[in-house]
Amino acid sequence: MTIRPILIHPDPRLKKPADPIATFDDALRVLADDMLETMYDAPGIGLAAPQIGVMQRILVMDCVKEEGEEPQPMVLINPRVTWESEARNVYEEGCLSIPDQYAEVERPSEVKVSWQDLSGATQEQAFDGLWATCVQHEIDHLDGKLFIDYLKPLKRQMITRKMQKLKRERARA
Repeated sequence: MTIRPILIHPDPRLKKPADPIATFDDALRVLADDMLETMYDAPGIGLAAPQIGVMQRILVMDCVKEEGEEPQPMVLINPRVTWESEARNVYEEGCLSIPDQYAEVERPSEVKVSWQDLSGATQEQAFDGLWATCVQHEIDHLDGKLFIDYLKPLKRQMITRKMQKLKRERARA
């Protein structure tokens, strides 16, 4: 398993929709393992392939954060929301591609998601709470959307400028 570099906003790849996956092979399993390793190392609770520069519809997530609780890594390929609740939740979201920046985002509090697993079999599950927020956030990445796209323009521009400065500082280091 390899820890892959995470793209930092603004990067044009983060704004492009990812391509559906049609081949379920060892290369896909290696990608999924690398993504999980990268996510846990960051540390984060979710990671979409475009965040590591891979323009494919695959995401990983694990919202178990309690000390001593068993991890629940999930790999979702070609995921899509098939149902969402009318009830809404507001969470303070962050993103591995927008480090150290957080903002409240409102989303459906429950969703049902359909996806394919690593063997290509179709799966479906309902998510609520943090899991619902996370899966919607990661599916947004697959559609070229960032959590800051839900914010007012001024706040979004401010965060983007901070990320441009961070990228310049990292390039100099």
